[in-house]
Amino acid sequence: MTDSTLGDSRGVPAAGSRLSRDDLLDRAQPYRRELLAHCYRMMGSVHDAEDLVQDTYLRAWRAADRFEGRSSLRTWLYRIATNACLTAIESRGRRPMPSGIGAPGDDPERPVVEAPEVPWLEPVPDAMFRGEQPTDPAAVIVTRSSMRLALVAALQHLPPRQRAVLLLREVLKWRAAEVAELLDTTTASVNSALQRARAQLQQAELTEEELSEPTDPAQRELLDRYAKAFENSDVSAIVQLFKEDAVWEMPPFPEWFRGRETIARLIGAQCPIGPGEGLMMPTAANGQPAFALYSRHEGGDYKPFQIHVLTVEDGAVAHVAAFFGEELFRTFGLPESVPADTARR
Repeated sequence: MTDSTLGDSRGVPAAGSRLSRDDLLDRAQPYRRELLAHCYRMMGSVHDAEDLVQDTYLRAWRAADRFEGRSSLRTWLYRIATNACLTAIESRGRRPMPSGIGAPGDDPERPVVEAPEVPWLEPVPDAMFRGEQPTDPAAVIVTRSSMRLALVAALQHLPPRQRAVLLLREVLKWRAAEVAELLDTTTASVNSALQRARAQLQQAELTEEELSEPTDPAQRELLDRYAKAFENSDVSAIVQLFKEDAVWEMPPFPEWFRGRETIARLIGAQCPIGPGEGLMMPTAANGQPAFALYSRHEGGDYKPFQIHVLTVEDGAVAHVAAFFGEELFRTFGLPESVPADTARR
């Protein structure tokens, strides 16, 4: 299979020749980040994506003697990674967000109950993709818009092969014939799958214009106010930052809520962090602004509580995905404890 979009013949042998296993792995290393992004979009899990990238390189190493340079090395690696993801999805299923499996809650004061049996979608730290070269025309760009949480969540509702078709055609810009060869199907079937996938994603109303640049002064001021409001447990200040129809969800709890007044009631009734007991540490996830929220414990130190991934639209917070789980703090490279004196500084 040839590939004009992803083609990169640098260091690849001519058709009919062979690379040694070690040489192939050396030349495959520059594609690790973009393969990780692809596997994450397919799976909705950082840990699954990392495992599948490792599996991709192991499969490539084992099959090195069969790589003849008839397609680009990048294309060959994507073929392996995509098929590995499709196989994994068969056994692991999809990873939803709470808003994707039920109606919004109507009683924010009622205690919420975890659903640990659900394999929830995970956020991915932007730091994992630093080092990409967006000016390289041969590179597959890990754009902020292609990683945003709403898109990855919407992809989880597509059948696996439709998910693969959409990503290969729309994000990676493969030709329909190339996707058909990878999936062992026809070009007509690929085009039909792409149409169905597009129609389903249109319901999510996803547009690149919704993402503000992280250096935008107005957004920075909004985020500063957001952090201070949560650190002070100032519910009245928090509610002023949300859009009227804002959404709040918090895996692993299946309940989610719509409307800033409802969100204010939820935070006021169920957030255990009192005034001066919170610490917000800025980070970034899925190409969006994010905060790690720590709560102060009796010993004085701050411990992990939630990671907030924000969607900002028209100068207000439109969506917050507040993820629980100390393991996420480790994934983001965040400290597992912050001493009180450090927090004050």
